Amino acid sequence: MGRFSATPTIFILAALLLLPPSADSFYLPGVAPRDFQRGGLLRVKVNKLSSTKTQLPYDYYFLNYCKPEKITNSAENLGEVLRGDRIENSVYTFKMKEEESCKVVCRAKLNAESAKNFKEKIDDEYQVNMILDNLPVAVLRQRRDGSQSKIYEHGFRVGFKGKYAGSKDEKYFINNHLIFKVMYHEDPETHSARIVGFEVIPNSISHEYKEWDDENTQLVTCNPSNKNIIQGGTVPQEVDTDKEVVFTYDVSFEASETKWASRWDTYLLMNDDQIHWFSIINSLMIVLFLSGMVAMIMMRTLYRDISNYNQLETQDEAQEETGWKLVHGDVFRPPHNYSLLCVYVGTGVQVFGMTLVTMIFALLGFLSPSNRGGLMTAMVLLWVFMGLFAGYSSARLYKMFRGTQWKKNALKTAFIFPAILFAIFFVLNALIWGEKSSGAVPFGTMFALVLLWFGISVPLAFVGSFMGFKKPGIEDPVKTNKIPRQIPEQAWYMNPVFSVLIGGILPFGAVFIELFFILTSIWLNQFYYIFGFLFIVFVILLITCAEITIVLCYFQLCSEDYHWWWRAYLTAGSSALYLFLYSIFYYFTKLEITKLVSGILYFGYMTIGSFAFFVLTGTIGFYACFWFVRKIYSSVKID
Repeated sequence: MGRFSATPTIFILAALLLLPPSADSFYLPGVAPRDFQRGGLLRVKVNKLSSTKTQLPYDYYFLNYCKPEKITNSAENLGEVLRGDRIENSVYTFKMKEEESCKVVCRAKLNAESAKNFKEKIDDEYQVNMILDNLPVAVLRQRRDGSQSKIYEHGFRVGFKGKYAGSKDEKYFINNHLIFKVMYHEDPETHSARIVGFEVIPNSISHEYKEWDDENTQLVTCNPSNKNIIQGGTVPQEVDTDKEVVFTYDVSFEASETKWASRWDTYLLMNDDQIHWFSIINSLMIVLFLSGMVAMIMMRTLYRDISNYNQLETQDEAQEETGWKLVHGDVFRPPHNYSLLCVYVGTGVQVFGMTLVTMIFALLGFLSPSNRGGLMTAMVLLWVFMGLFAGYSSARLYKMFRGTQWKKNALKTAFIFPAILFAIFFVLNALIWGEKSSGAVPFGTMFALVLLWFGISVPLAFVGSFMGFKKPGIEDPVKTNKIPRQIPEQAWYMNPVFSVLIGGILPFGAVFIELFFILTSIWLNQFYYIFGFLFIVFVILLITCAEITIVLCYFQLCSEDYHWWWRAYLTAGSSALYLFLYSIFYYFTKLEITKLVSGILYFGYMTIGSFAFFVLTGTIGFYACFWFVRKIYSSVKID
């Protein structure tokens, strides 16, 4: 019945949440738009250098770009630091609605090291990221399907390789002249304007000048009267030792009908491959249909079984019990290593709480892409505070198993899962630090994470454990025999390994299409914004995990095997294995990672993600099976 009552809700949510972003989709509460008058100063900030080939971000000033007199970091949240964002001031400043042509920024002479750095970053296809009024700079690209709608690419390339003037060898050229275009929406009453777009066209030009003047250098390669670069005969700026590079820019302003509240809409369509909505919805409908059929069969079969058993008891028919009722005296026997099971169940509750609340915040618009680092910050803080529920649920289960060392159990709940994650994260961070990447988490941030763990999460886990252990223990619906019953020989298809691996296929099938877009947003530097669809997929995942675990648990009990505790957890949790295998497939088919360190980073972070997915799905399957077993054994009359 639970499945059918949930289905209409899912379709209603799907209808409401799968709609494209509206005009005010990303108007963040508490974030007010900035109004600029003509001549108002616009300051461009610079962010990290990023590459999908290496996944290693670098500070903008790692390369020999023009530096301001004093480099200052903008206020960053925890999520920005963990993402590798390093937002700093720059020498690029504009005046609102005042166009500039061939504005000289500075000149820089490349030594051997700086030239080498530029060449390496060009080889690895690094992108330069800039920000104006919280909008990332983007390059306008033509769609492959030939449509006229805009499509943006994050940032612009550091440079390019090519042959020039009959040269046999490929040379490196730097994009040293930037043509900026700032789109604004003007209020007709106040004549104030708001920034709604920030585009750039990168160029490589070997500038020439007669005499250098820090205040007003006249370049031979520019034609100020036409406000443009002289196209004929311009030579690209080569990257080489002892080469002098002059950095320049143009800036133009263009009025736009786009309102400030919807200025992110174009940015969110940056990926070239459009989401195949009908294909995804069709796949989710199939999963729902299969789950519904399974649930219906289970309900009818169980109803018949319970009716038959109760009739036998009332008629006092001396027939031998068979099937799942036969193991009623052993089905609630505590499993081996039940303390570890309690820990994993508590951790799963913690992950579930973090995921659910994060999705709710995302649906409300608090964690949109315009709020950089907000998603990561929310996940970390929610994880910390959900330690209370982890300790409580772990202690409740531990007391049901007649455990007595609740403090030891609380300690395990607070430390086992975070310690594994922190160990992997620490090793990966050391590798990033060895590559001199800005993605390495600073010592201060690492200390703050440890402080959140030990100062908040651990005490909350102990408080939750104390509260859970003090409550009355959960009573079993039937008594447990003192002597364990012997389990008969099982059929090959009831083998624990085979059964567990089969159980993980359906939950993975519910999410693998959405998983593709999530991995693409993470590893191919694209925005992920369809949180409504993600929530629907999450609900379907929960339903699927619960139902497949209940089905396989029923078959196991019917074959008189009462060791269901751990198998229930592993059945749904095995979907994490398929997730990790899919990440391997994605690595070799979609990514162009060549460096060993980058490969280690990818698989390290995917291991963390798969582990978290394991405890989440395993806990859902366990609780569904726990409810099911208690329900059926409390529904029959047993002497």
